[in-house]
Amino acid sequence: MEKVPGVHCAVGESPLWNAREGAWYWVDILGRRIWRLDAASGEQRIWFTAEMPACIALTDSGALVAGMETGVFELTMDIEQHVHAVLLAALPGMKQGMRFNDGRCDRQGRFWSGTLYLDKPELRAEGSLYRYTREQGFSAPVVSNLVVQNGLGFSPDGRTMYLSDSHVARQLIWAFDYDTDSGTPSNQRVLVDMNAHRGRPDGAAVDVDGCYWICGNDGGCLLRFTPEGKLDRTIDLPLLKPSMCSFGGAGMDTLLVTSIAAGRLPEDTESGAVLLVRPGVQGMPETAFRG
Repeated sequence: MEKVPGVHCAVGESPLWNAREGAWYWVDILGRRIWRLDAASGEQRIWFTAEMPACIALTDSGALVAGMETGVFELTMDIEQHVHAVLLAALPGMKQGMRFNDGRCDRQGRFWSGTLYLDKPELRAEGSLYRYTREQGFSAPVVSNLVVQNGLGFSPDGRTMYLSDSHVARQLIWAFDYDTDSGTPSNQRVLVDMNAHRGRPDGAAVDVDGCYWICGNDGGCLLRFTPEGKLDRTIDLPLLKPSMCSFGGAGMDTLLVTSIAAGRLPEDTESGAVLLVRPGVQGMPETAFRG
């Protein structure tokens, strides 16, 4: 485990490995920034965005697709610190005070993300999960009644979808059967009740064994659950609020873990930092947004 030097995020989120570039990307939501770390040289770059970027995925053209405050955008970064943002679609009926949150592509290249209210301490279960494609635009709400949508992930074969709600009143991780042809989840069931474990469920990743890694926000740890929902590994972190993890690196054997700058463990050297963790297993590469 090592800390990436010189990184401090207000709300670090959505780490992403770009194998073509050999580089990591992630966002600072409240800081309205996109970070890039070259894995070989350690060089870091930052770009500033006009809206809060909540989640990013690669596109098949090499750009980024992002869920932000008003919709889904395609982002290209110039050699300076500016981002060229093209609105792909605005979400119909997006209410004032809401934004997108956790998101990623399924194994077929459809982009998924959910919405939440910025005033998260208030229990407002008005968030929903949406599917977006260039051909069909936004779907109708696929999963509703969410407070703080998080933990989106897909099994290696793409036939199981994972989703969580991080709010202190929920703290649940669900699994769904997933129709890979239509991009439709069904048979929602509780996989893990995180009230019985350390931390609230935040961002997640899936490894080659089909196990589900979740950041234990407020618990200072990473938790690995089997496809049956059994806890089989806990990794303690020097951060109280890890926010999301993602596999990458040349061997897909490194987890980049982002965090939120709020609260510290006694040994925490810098909340809001980014960690590189090698847990001894390999992860699944992310599918690019297609179309």
